[in-house]
Amino acid sequence: MTVDPSNGWDAVADVYRSARSKIGLATVRQWAASLPAGGAVLDVGAGSGEPLAAALIGEGFVVSAVDASPAMVAAFRRRFPNVEVACEPVERSRVFDRAFDGVLAIGLLFLLPEDSQRDLIPRMAAALKPGGRLLFSAPRQICAWDDFLTGQPSLSLGADEYRRIVTGSGLQLVGEQVDEGENHYYEALKPGPSTGQR
Repeated sequence: MTVDPSNGWDAVADVYRSARSKIGLATVRQWAASLPAGGAVLDVGAGSGEPLAAALIGEGFVVSAVDASPAMVAAFRRRFPNVEVACEPVERSRVFDRAFDGVLAIGLLFLLPEDSQRDLIPRMAAALKPGGRLLFSAPRQICAWDDFLTGQPSLSLGADEYRRIVTGSGLQLVGEQVDEGENHYYEALKPGPSTGQR
């Protein structure tokens, strides 16, 4: 049996792209305003790049992306042919070997198994430059459900546990917020000298 590294997302890529709204875009733009102008940003689980990577590219950031779905990555490359995007599972991606001013993972973490979530947050933290910022979304409550598009299981570890993992990864949790779709976000800072804000 072949394992799908995209956890079902490759099969629903076209449906997802047509249904993807701009909910959360204002939250990401607010976060990006705290990053250095023209800084390097990694979009983890970027999908087709719309609308988040598109907005960051439009604002002058040097964006890199990673997604496990070949169909999503193909759409990303068609839309942004000059932007680096890796087609590989985030659990094994080498993109984290580099350093970024910002790392974001929106709508991704809770799609992964618990162990993968616990491993990914420290990997994202390690990929931040000193003064860099992480933004990710996950429900505040501890809960499990089946994703309505893929039918695959989703799992939230809950706010207390995400906070613990963030601080255990050497980051400072600097804020939490909820967007217009009631999605919960965690923002963290890697201690060290900032490279300046826009």
